[in-house]
Amino acid sequence: MQEIMQFIHNHTMLVIVWFVLFIAVIFATVNHWLTNVREITSSEAVRLINKEHAVMIDLRSKDDYRQGHINNSLNIADTSIKVCIEKFKHRPIVLIGHRGITSYNTANNMFRAGCKRVYLLKEGVTGWCTDNLPIIKGK
Repeated sequence: MQEIMQFIHNHTMLVIVWFVLFIAVIFATVNHWLTNVREITSSEAVRLINKEHAVMIDLRSKDDYRQGHINNSLNIADTSIKVCIEKFKHRPIVLIGHRGITSYNTANNMFRAGCKRVYLLKEGVTGWCTDNLPIIKGK
């Protein structure tokens, strides 16, 4: 025990950094378990589109959307997502980003606002293209 205390005393900054990182990992893990938003693969998204008429919402910029987007996806900015909540709250909603990272907060906000079936497209448009699924350019 004395050796541990001596190590902590000699390496205070290192111990603080490791402690903060440990708490951050625990917080992120618990937060992920408590949310009902989950990532889905491209094939799961295709199934939701075909069987359950899922709404695909592309959260990327208009320029990125024009460079290539999933057919019938809606390009809606994160700031105007509230309009979609009422319109599509009873249908499955798949949020699309570049790689699936940026849409996580939006998905949580939509879930809290009453959309019970919100999904994130794993790896976003990048993953969709990697799976050789079609994209539309322009518009």
